[in-house]
Amino acid sequence: MTSPRAMVERIKQLQKEKDILILAHNYVRPEIQDIADYVGDSLGLSRQAALSDHPLILFCAVHFMAETAEILTRADQTVLIPDRRAGCSLADMITAPALRDWKAKHPDALVVAYVNTSADVKAESDICCTSANAAQIVSSLPHDREILFLPDMFLGAWVEEVTGRKMEIWPGECHVHATLPPDRIKSLMVEHTKAEFLIHPECGCSTQCLYLDSVGELPSSPIVASTGGMVRHVKESDGTKFIVATETGILHPLKKSAPHKVFIPASEEMVCQFMKMVTLPKVLKVLEAGAPVVSVPEPTRSKARAAIDRMLAVTV
Repeated sequence: MTSPRAMVERIKQLQKEKDILILAHNYVRPEIQDIADYVGDSLGLSRQAALSDHPLILFCAVHFMAETAEILTRADQTVLIPDRRAGCSLADMITAPALRDWKAKHPDALVVAYVNTSADVKAESDICCTSANAAQIVSSLPHDREILFLPDMFLGAWVEEVTGRKMEIWPGECHVHATLPPDRIKSLMVEHTKAEFLIHPECGCSTQCLYLDSVGELPSSPIVASTGGMVRHVKESDGTKFIVATETGILHPLKKSAPHKVFIPASEEMVCQFMKMVTLPKVLKVLEAGAPVVSVPEPTRSKARAAIDRMLAVTV
């Protein structure tokens, strides 16, 4: 059996020979993050894909993210994915036919699609968003238009709370983030009184924590942020201890960015089985074979691209 070290060396050799850009999400395995040219959240990865001049892009994450990268690349570029089966429970909660039915009931509404959706759903949407820019995107929309927000109901509720915009929200959830109760957060913050609390807005308790903080039930204010926002905050903060409420893969880039600081997962069980499907043997295999390739057909590609481009045009 080939050792991990030998696989990494071979991956780096192939990457150089074939001029491949390797992108990895903050939730994939640490050894995958360590071989990537860029590690980040959905927004950061989208930008890197759009700016890349590499003929090949290996996208180490789940399928909808690789689709987004493929949509943003040129016709002469190819996007590869280590495992096509790496899906997303949240993205699976809405389909293009279901969205069309929803739109028919709200014919004058604007559709905001979280990036955690298929290309088919993005193509039916007016504008996309990520957890990093969802509030900014919604705030940019005309106040006289109804908004349909999909598919994450907890992210939608948080956006409503921080923007004051009332929206129609699709009842979807991420199986990793939805299970974290506010009581768990309260107990951790009481136990670790000097820790800062970082929470992803997909968490089922994100909006509730804002409420608990406003009525004085939490010892300190929670910081709601995307995974990229968490990494930036930790670098800039004077704090030395952090409670982290999101998928546990984020702990690796946090520790690399601030090795002298302490990070406490809100739950060790917050693990995305799909992100962990990306492994070194699969990365090596796809680089050697040049497959599987991610391809979004027309006209879906162009329609989805328009929604993504609108997002990128708004986001600072």
